[in-house]
This record gives sequence, structure tokens and C-alpha cells, in this order.
Amino acid sequence: MAPSPSIFASMSKVRLSPSRVNDFNNCPQLYKYRAIDQLPEKISLDAERGTLVHSILHDLFDSPAAERTFLKAVELLPEIWSKQQEEKPELAALIPNSKEWSDRVYALLETYFELEQPQSFEATFREIHVELDLRDDVYLHGYVDRLDVAPSGEVRIVDYKTGKAPKPGWEDKALFQLRIYALVYWRTQGVIPKLLQLIYLGDGQILKNSPSESDLRAAENALMRVADDIIQATETNTWRPKPSRLCDWCSFKDICPAFKG
Repeated sequence: MAPSPSIFASMSKVRLSPSRVNDFNNCPQLYKYRAIDQLPEKISLDAERGTLVHSILHDLFDSPAAERTFLKAVELLPEIWSKQQEEKPELAALIPNSKEWSDRVYALLETYFELEQPQSFEATFREIHVELDLRDDVYLHGYVDRLDVAPSGEVRIVDYKTGKAPKPGWEDKALFQLRIYALVYWRTQGVIPKLLQLIYLGDGQILKNSPSESDLRAAENALMRVADDIIQATETNTWRPKPSRLCDWCSFKDICPAFKG
């Protein structure tokens, strides 16, 4: 049974994160299924592979600088993957060829070491939770893969992606996630990050951007518009589906009003 409008009205704050903003922009109905109804979803092997690689790169920086090598990353893989399968036992049945799975993870890790030399720097923060009250009724938060603070005080925000870099013309949309993190850092620490960096392990590309104050103010205004749209949808209990090619990968296609019947 769907929650009643009165339940929606009782929500004290809109909780925004880069992923939820992306959900709402792509399809308000998808946002409702995930953020309001919190329906369970099918396991995505691409997402699980991404989680595995992120966990390996996170734990890699626990080692002394000289030991942050590809071989060390490979050494970390079995234990981290085992824990991941313990949390989701159904994963094993979804992977028919374990060697093919491992080879793909190795390839992504190899690409990482072609793009960065983790022996040459310290990761100041990893998987750090950032948060900010944009307004009394809007709470913004997210998890940053890596935040590096140089001795000079300059800040770099880094996010790993196991897919491929966006096609020309779509870079701004990809960078919006990191601009949200940069906005939170600026508002809470008073410093605008010097560099935003998306590392695409799927094709070995790095997307970089040096955000300006006007970039971050524009991101803030965009977030406010999304929050207002969510509040309106909540008050009217109106969540319009937005069919696209993304529907083919959606866990909720079978129950979506755009496809029922």
C-alpha cells in the first residue's frame, strides 16, 4: 500500500544527496520508489563490482606509502570480496564465471595504477560523510570517496567511477555530484576546493574541474529548485514517471505506471 499524503506531509526535511537528486531529475517516480517507499531492488553486478573496487582502493591507503602497489590491491581483493558476499549471499549465484569476474576487477585496478601513484601522496579523508542544512527544510549530505588536503591547504575532491567517462557535452552533468560536495565543503569550512576529479577506470579517463564561487552558487540554486519540486510532489502526492532508455535497467519497471498495462 502506498503511503498516504498525510505521511508525506509529516516529513520535516527533504533529504538530498547526489544520488537522490539524480534519481529525481531522471524520473520523479523512481525517486519515490527509492526515497519514499524504500522498495527493495534487484542486485546490480556493475554496482557490486564498483563497491568492491571502491573498498579495495579505500583499504589500500591503510598501508604504508611504499606498499600501495597493484600487488597489494590484488592481495586485498579476496578478503574484501568474501565480506561482500557474506553480506549478500545471493551474489555467488549471480556470477557464473568467477575468473571472468576477478579478471575484470584486476583490469579496473590496473587502470587505477596507470592513472595515479598512491605511493606519492596521503589521502587525508576517505569515504567521508559531508552534510549541510541548505535551508530549515532541506538537508544535504553525501559520501566523498576521497578528499585530499595539501600542506598548502588546497583541497582536492576525488571520486572513483568503474564505468566510462561521459561523452562530450555531458561533462557538466557528471561534475554536478562533485560540485555538491564542494558546495558543502565551502559552506562548512569556508574554503572552495581547488580541484574536482572524476577517475573513470572503465576507460582510463580523468575529468578535472576547478570550481569557481559562481559554479557552486549555481549548484546551490539547482539544488533548491530540486528541493522545491520534491516538496511540491510530496504535498500533492504526484510523482510523474519520465520514461527513457534508463527504464531498461530499472528494478521497478514492472510496477511503474508508465508501463503497467
